[in-house]
Amino acid sequence: MTMRLLISNDDGVSALGIRTLANYLAEAGHDVSVVCPDRERSATGHGLTLHQPIRAEIVESIFHPAVKAWACDGTPSDCVKLALWALLDTPPDLVLSGINQGANLGTEILYSGTVSAAMEGLIEGIPSVALSLISHTSKDFQPAAKFAKVLVDQLAQKPLPDLMLLNVNIPAVKWEEIAGVTLTRQGVRRYIDVFDKRVDPRGKTYYWLTGEVVEDVEPPTGLNLPQNVPTDVQVVRKNYISITPLQYNLTYATVLEKLSDWEFNFT
Repeated sequence: MTMRLLISNDDGVSALGIRTLANYLAEAGHDVSVVCPDRERSATGHGLTLHQPIRAEIVESIFHPAVKAWACDGTPSDCVKLALWALLDTPPDLVLSGINQGANLGTEILYSGTVSAAMEGLIEGIPSVALSLISHTSKDFQPAAKFAKVLVDQLAQKPLPDLMLLNVNIPAVKWEEIAGVTLTRQGVRRYIDVFDKRVDPRGKTYYWLTGEVVEDVEPPTGLNLPQNVPTDVQVVRKNYISITPLQYNLTYATVLEKLSDWEFNFT
């Protein structure tokens, strides 16, 4: 079954990940459109451009001939919003973002342009998937693209039961070395010693965002998450593909009743 797919990313139009994904799905017979940043826009979160115009240029020669592509000078979220409201004649069945160069695990999704592009599709009422290869150096995106096709084909036959975003992280190993696919909950991935203080040649102090990743942190127990479900951080270490269902509503539901006895005196 052919699916209408909108693909974006945060690594930019020249990134190997998005070219591999778009071309692989187009060759499989899906109707693929690409609207992505004209340059790298990683870690931009869900930023939107409000105080300047957004431009989109048709892209030729980079993608498979069947792929319709535009490069946009905005953020990843801009790209998806512009695609849905201005560039595409027909809404897509599915929004895909990626394949990102590097993991989007745990709390990193709050900063991720990859996840934010997919989240923009979700906000507009379209099921979405964020795809990330958990390596900053590997150039072999074929296993991740192959799994993307498996997932898209499955969603074509069996649509998601509710509107959601699937955050998918794929180990950077050969297809034969992938241990399987696991549904996960969002883990915690935080940084310590975050800023490196340096001095430039003119004697001025500056700071470089760096730090050591800490992954062995359990999410807070009060979030009402199923403890028998492993975290995304845990399973990718064992070469499993992690799929975490996400939503955009961040309401802390379980605490609402605990706060119900608050009283505010306006006198």
